[in-house]
Amino acid sequence: MEWVLAEALLKQTQDPRVLLGTLCRGEASAERVETLHFLLQRLENETARGGVDALPEAAREVAAGYLVPLLRGPRARPAGAPDSDPPARPRRRVLRAAGAALRSCARLAGGSSLAATLAEEVLRDLLAVEPAPGVEVGAEAAVEVLTAVGPCLRPREDGPLLERVAQAALSLALAGDGEAAALAAGQLLPELGRSGGAALRAVWGGLLAPGGPGRVGPQLLVLSALAERLLPAPGEREAGPDARRSVRFWAVVQAGLARAGDALTRKRARYLLQRAVEVSAEQGADCTCGSREGNGPSLFWWSENKKDELLKFWENYILILETLEGNQMHVIKPVLPKLNNLFEYAVSEENGLWLFHPSWHMCIYKRMFESENKILTKEGVSHFLEHYETKVLPFSPEFSEFIIGPLMDALSESSLYSRSPGQPIGSGSPLGLKLERFLVTYISLLPKELKSSFLFKFIQKMTSRHWCAVPILFLSKALASVPRCKALGPDGLLALRDVLQCTMITHQILLRGAAQCYLLQTAMNLVDVEKVSVSDISAFLMSLRQEESLGRGTSLWTELCDWLHANESCFGRSSGCSPVGLQEKCSLNAYVKNLVQEYIKSPAWETGESYWMPDWFEAKLVALMTLLAVDVDGMRNQDSEKQRTQSILRTFLDPLLDVLAKLGTNAYMPLPKTDRCLQLLVKLLHTCPVKGSSTEADEVFTLLQDLVVSTTESISKFLLRRLTMNELSSELTQGRQIQRVVSMAALAMVCGATDQELELELDPLDAGPTERFLASLPLNQMLQKPHPEDQSSCFEESSSRGWGKIAAQYIHDQWVCLSFLLKKYHSLIPASDGDLLEPTLPAVQRPARTLRSALSALTVLPAEHVLPVFHCMKLLVPKLLASSESVCIEAFDMAWRIISSLSNTQLIFWPNLKAFVRFVFDTEVLAVAAEIKGQAYFKIKEIVYKMIEMSAIKTGVFNTLITYCCQSWVATASDESRGSLSNAGNYSELVFEACVFGTVFRRDQRLIQDVQTFIENFGHNCAANVVTENTQREDHYVRICAVKFLCLLDGTNMSHKLFMEDLAIKLLHKDELVSTSTTRYYVNSQQHRVKNRIWQILLLLSPRFDQNFLNRIIDKIFQAGFINNQASIKYYIEWIIILILHKFPQFLPKFWSYFSYGEENLKTSICTFLSVLPHLDIIIQNVPEKKHILKQALVTVLQWGFSHNFSVRLYALVALKKIWGMCKTLQVEELDALTSVIEFSLNQVENVHGAGNAKKNWQRIQDHFFFASFHPLKDYCLETIFYILPRLSGLVEDEWISTDKFARFTDIPSHTGCLCSSSPTRLHQLKPGDWAQQDAGSNLGETANQSEWADVQKKIIPWKNNVPDLDLELEFQDRAAKLGKSINRLIVVASLIDKPTNLGGLCRTCEVFGASVLVVGNLQCVHNKQFQHLSVSAEQWLPLVEVKPPELMDYLQQKKVEGYTVIGVEQTARSAALTQYCFPEKSLLLLGNEREGIPANLIQQLDICVEIPQQGIIRSLNVHVSGALLIWEYTRQQLHG
Repeated sequence: MEWVLAEALLKQTQDPRVLLGTLCRGEASAERVETLHFLLQRLENETARGGVDALPEAAREVAAGYLVPLLRGPRARPAGAPDSDPPARPRRRVLRAAGAALRSCARLAGGSSLAATLAEEVLRDLLAVEPAPGVEVGAEAAVEVLTAVGPCLRPREDGPLLERVAQAALSLALAGDGEAAALAAGQLLPELGRSGGAALRAVWGGLLAPGGPGRVGPQLLVLSALAERLLPAPGEREAGPDARRSVRFWAVVQAGLARAGDALTRKRARYLLQRAVEVSAEQGADCTCGSREGNGPSLFWWSENKKDELLKFWENYILILETLEGNQMHVIKPVLPKLNNLFEYAVSEENGLWLFHPSWHMCIYKRMFESENKILTKEGVSHFLEHYETKVLPFSPEFSEFIIGPLMDALSESSLYSRSPGQPIGSGSPLGLKLERFLVTYISLLPKELKSSFLFKFIQKMTSRHWCAVPILFLSKALASVPRCKALGPDGLLALRDVLQCTMITHQILLRGAAQCYLLQTAMNLVDVEKVSVSDISAFLMSLRQEESLGRGTSLWTELCDWLHANESCFGRSSGCSPVGLQEKCSLNAYVKNLVQEYIKSPAWETGESYWMPDWFEAKLVALMTLLAVDVDGMRNQDSEKQRTQSILRTFLDPLLDVLAKLGTNAYMPLPKTDRCLQLLVKLLHTCPVKGSSTEADEVFTLLQDLVVSTTESISKFLLRRLTMNELSSELTQGRQIQRVVSMAALAMVCGATDQELELELDPLDAGPTERFLASLPLNQMLQKPHPEDQSSCFEESSSRGWGKIAAQYIHDQWVCLSFLLKKYHSLIPASDGDLLEPTLPAVQRPARTLRSALSALTVLPAEHVLPVFHCMKLLVPKLLASSESVCIEAFDMAWRIISSLSNTQLIFWPNLKAFVRFVFDTEVLAVAAEIKGQAYFKIKEIVYKMIEMSAIKTGVFNTLITYCCQSWVATASDESRGSLSNAGNYSELVFEACVFGTVFRRDQRLIQDVQTFIENFGHNCAANVVTENTQREDHYVRICAVKFLCLLDGTNMSHKLFMEDLAIKLLHKDELVSTSTTRYYVNSQQHRVKNRIWQILLLLSPRFDQNFLNRIIDKIFQAGFINNQASIKYYIEWIIILILHKFPQFLPKFWSYFSYGEENLKTSICTFLSVLPHLDIIIQNVPEKKHILKQALVTVLQWGFSHNFSVRLYALVALKKIWGMCKTLQVEELDALTSVIEFSLNQVENVHGAGNAKKNWQRIQDHFFFASFHPLKDYCLETIFYILPRLSGLVEDEWISTDKFARFTDIPSHTGCLCSSSPTRLHQLKPGDWAQQDAGSNLGETANQSEWADVQKKIIPWKNNVPDLDLELEFQDRAAKLGKSINRLIVVASLIDKPTNLGGLCRTCEVFGASVLVVGNLQCVHNKQFQHLSVSAEQWLPLVEVKPPELMDYLQQKKVEGYTVIGVEQTARSAALTQYCFPEKSLLLLGNEREGIPANLIQQLDICVEIPQQGIIRSLNVHVSGALLIWEYTRQQLHG
């Protein structure tokens, strides 16, 4: 079409210069400039044939007078001038046409003078471009000019100019993602590269210059455009530098291969790699590239002798990379075995050296690590750890950086540490074990000079982010497994301290405690003791939480003492000022002795009144190191007597004891000194008790207790004097208020320590002055903020901290003391305030007033300070509930509001929750509330359901409640005088809810529980298990507690019996509600799990039901068998029926009657009753007359043996075989007449011919555990009910409760009766299975066992063997050039299509087959989720244009003018068959609407209609399918020319 237009114009005029002048006047529209371009091209051809003369001057005039100003127009516009230029897209079309016309002008002008002049001028403009509006357009125009005139420059004469142009173009290309940068990389640089010489060298040198990661994408864009010059095929002329020999080139390629989030960059990198391999194979010459490190394998090498091996290696390598782009595990999994082959090729079998640089493997792993598919990430991490553990490890810095960088980043994902399918709960993470083995192997083999730096960087990386509990635990465990070596100095120890701080973030107390244990073991294994001092070690130990990890008496404490003893003489000097100023090398004993002395000294600045309360940190440090030194000395002198321990303890603590002994008599002792001594005393009492065992056997604690008791009188006098003085003083000076705060805090600590540790039993009637003072304290009196005496730094510190916190602490300390007092004089608390005028102990003898004060305290205290108030309420509420119910209910409400507002943190929520449960659900409170049946009774039940609701969010809340209640009920049940179990009967809803409790866990919750179980399985070998309170917050423990409680009930006890019967009725009612619920019921759903739990408990209780109660519920049990239950529930129902019939055979007639119960509705439900009959021998075991029962059974089974349902017949045959065997054993003569029929039936089913499903299913059902291995009596145990049966019946692992958990739950004593815990049969050895056919082994895990797959899926890379088209001139090819892919001239118009799914599928099809553009009716469709689901991001790589349906007529006419053939995909009277039609290159496909097709008015605008031949009856295809068929046919024809 273009040539026809140019030819027509030339025929109208004799002088082409006149025509050129005419076209250069008027508005510079795209059509005018394109026409000028076509005319110049036509004149070029005429000039080449010698047909036109005198055109060079005209060409120069056109170039200088029209085209160059046109290209530079946007930059020349004056400031403030109106923007009269066309929009961006038409403007680019004008620029593209003007650039092409300029190239023709340069050729017509002859020589290179015009080209050089234009290039110089435009280059100056390009280099002068500054960031400002319009710059992008200016740069784009400059690139168009340079692209046009560049080929006309002479490589030799214009070499310097070409070099400068190349440098400018390269700078622009690497600068960013703008249109100018894309044009420079996609058009200008390839044009310059073709000229070779200086220009190509300049580009190559610029590309090799080091740059940041942001340059990788632009660099690869340029490299892929110049691939033909840098990676030339054999025989090509003027080849440039060989990129294969450049280290920097391969570094850029590898960076691109591993680039996350940039699929296009990765494609370009793969293209360059593929071309390099193909070029090497075609040239057949050896080639070697150096190594980054200077020694080791080359980044790339080629040897003709190893051509086959090299081709195989790179073929597999590129295949893996291309497959990873799909991000689909079913496609990727079969390819992963080829990664094993890469290792085999990469490592020499002869000497174990790496033939290929390990960085190539790391590119693959990095892609897997950064995948959005976490399954793929886990597969990649696991593969990396496993293979590098067994292969020869490379010790390059790059490999170490990869471990510390991408690998550790991937390891931060918690989901990677989940168990493998089929792996037992608590067995640990397979990935965690691989990580441990890998790290041990790698560090052990590292050279000594690299080991320290690697470990230090590894630990630093652990501090660089907020880790979740699971990853930090397994990383710490792996570090702790590294063999001992002197690798870490003070900096490494400090980095480990920072890691310890990272562990404190998580709320999982057991996991963070275990991580702290492992980090301490890491320090002991890796620290170079000669480079660190005892002071450094003590500072590190202070980063550990003793209540979570480093408890005295644990295995970790013993290990630490052994380590200190072994290295005592090796520690270096302190690197700086230690906490006590000791900087010399000294023994541990000398260090501790000096530590105590320096601590007790009163600093000079603290002798006045203006001081702040001493820091508890120092007291904790001194106490910890003192006790460590004592235990280390005990190891050193294991055979010494008690006097030695007492002597060393006195040596350390004499300065402290001297001060404590003088407290009561020395009134002038500095206050800071007294406070520090009291703090140290409290910390010693808190730290010394041995964790996990009785303190009575601990010699050190006994001696310390004796030493402290000798000073208690002096301490009491001092505190009483100080508090009394402060209470009488009305001054609000800073010093007075601080003394008051410090005194109350010290007294609270002493009360707390005395109450918890010393357990001093005093006569409650002997109230001393201290007790009288505490009982008379004005409770909740606010501590007013003092007026500063001066502007000291101490007051500024107090002000910054906030006086409110100090006042709250003061009230908290008051209630700590009061709690101690109430507990001590508990027997004196009356039931009401009474008429006592002057009580000796007001807080004790007026409980109602004290309880109201407690309510007031709850309104002002923050959550972290309410615990002592709850403790006081526990002592007061039981006494007052009968007389002051309203106040007690108010206490319940206010306490619950505080609990429900707390976050789920270990240090605040759980202690407060336990205290709340202890006072609301106190045995006496429950009994009184149930007796009076007032508002308190219903309030308590309301709180029960609120706590159950909270348990769904905060796992463990219900555990705390049910455990405490059952413990108290067990205690009362053993006390026959109290009428056992009355409370449990009044609050039976609590036990009922516990029996069916359990939520469906999220994956992250299940992972946390698995890892906690893994840690718990270490027992005492992990100190965190000993130190941390055994919270047992799993939902399992709620049911375990209920089950163990029920097991303790005695069926002969009337109250127990009534309780169990009431519970059973509630459970059966709940089963009916669940069965009739409209909630979806499927395997392992919440409904299924609840029903399963119901029948587990009913099975547990059933042996203790008597006949009278069974008469009430037997029908409900039988009717439950007709409900469409899951397999596990059917087994429990069948088991209960067997046990009932075994114990009470008189129910057999009712059982037989159910075989004819509503026969039309039985269907397969009758299988439940048929499954009972194979155990008829157990049922009639104690029946003297068995023949009649056997006859009835045979008649029933034979009746159902003729059922139309295959499953029913199978169950009937199984029962028939078992019953007939019993008949033959007992020789029942009355049944001889049936012998032939029964024997024939059994022989027929046993000898069925063929290998079809009938024979297989008959064998499977006979081998089923319920008929082949299960014994209803011998297997009646906790293990079978709660673990084996759920496992064998296919329940999810969350429902399996092992006997170990029953054993670990010691809060309720175990039952010693007939119900055993473990199954004595072989049932526990069986694996899950069913008689129904199962396709075992179809999971993805099997693919890992495949060494090599014969064929795998491989996604097509359409442009793998093609560089981008570098001379594109169509409007819609701009973006395609930027993307670097080849395209065709096909336009697909889908403006008439409505459905997003069809548009998304078309978008994907157009992108895959390289359509130039997809036209849609509304561009907003790309944001539709259905569109995105079908397009899979194709809209990002395909140009989209919006043309609304009313505008289609004009759009089609415009395309016709541009030379497109408009083709309609429609069945018409004149339509052509697709098989017969030949598509023009410039084709436009118009697709119709889904329902109406192409409107009649648009059909008239079509050049032709094409229809798809059909063979079926349906009239039409889906519009997406139709479009896809035509797009492929167009593509096929273009590919075949």
